[in-house]
Amino acid sequence: MTVQPVRQTDFAAALVDPARAVPPGIVSYRCDSDPKRFAVYRNNVHVGLVGVLAAKFPVCAQLVGEEFFTAMARIYVADRKPTSPIMMHYGAEFPAFISDFVGARSVPYLSDMAALEQAWSVAYNAADAGPVTLAEIAAIDLDNLPDLTLTPHPASGLLRSDYPTGSIWAAHQAPGVKVRSGAEAILVTRPAMDVKVTVIPTADAAFAQDLLRGAAVGDAIERVLIGQSEFDFGRALVGLCSLGAFSQPV
Repeated sequence: MTVQPVRQTDFAAALVDPARAVPPGIVSYRCDSDPKRFAVYRNNVHVGLVGVLAAKFPVCAQLVGEEFFTAMARIYVADRKPTSPIMMHYGAEFPAFISDFVGARSVPYLSDMAALEQAWSVAYNAADAGPVTLAEIAAIDLDNLPDLTLTPHPASGLLRSDYPTGSIWAAHQAPGVKVRSGAEAILVTRPAMDVKVTVIPTADAAFAQDLLRGAAVGDAIERVLIGQSEFDFGRALVGLCSLGAFSQPV
């Protein structure tokens, strides 16, 4: 019996779609099509993708329990397959999926936690870059400071949550961390080898958001001062640079 060649696109399409038949050319040792054997392979891929999500969103899994998380992840995987062979990119839409997932409404901060863990993953895998140092900031002529723009570090990410998401995340990293109440702004950075997750003041977050979007320092200061007349931009700028939010000019 002659076995016809299998196109890779046909194989991939059948692998992720249970409604498709086994592609011609995929045969058993008996040289016949075996849907059950192919279904096992297809299921292994599905289970593997669920495992990718569990590894990427560990705190989310801890918050809802393994059984619930697995069931939720299986629904996500069923409709959303990888578009890249690089698995670190998979699950980028998981936070948005959770926010619309009816079963997760009892944990209203779960989608924000997923967004934080996605930002952590992005920071961990971001390109290396030297952070701006305090000495470099101190050397800037004060007359030129208002027009200064800073380059966001490739690992920097800023999130705002109506819940104490950053504190909850920290409590899952080390025992004894107290979870605060109320909304939080969270800065994710990686100035060296380790990813840092830091809860920052609301005014600092507004300032950081403008700077990360490319606004000049003077413009960012003016916008924050409209609602926070006592905002200390010097302290905020030093704090953001100390955390590694910005990278050195190329």
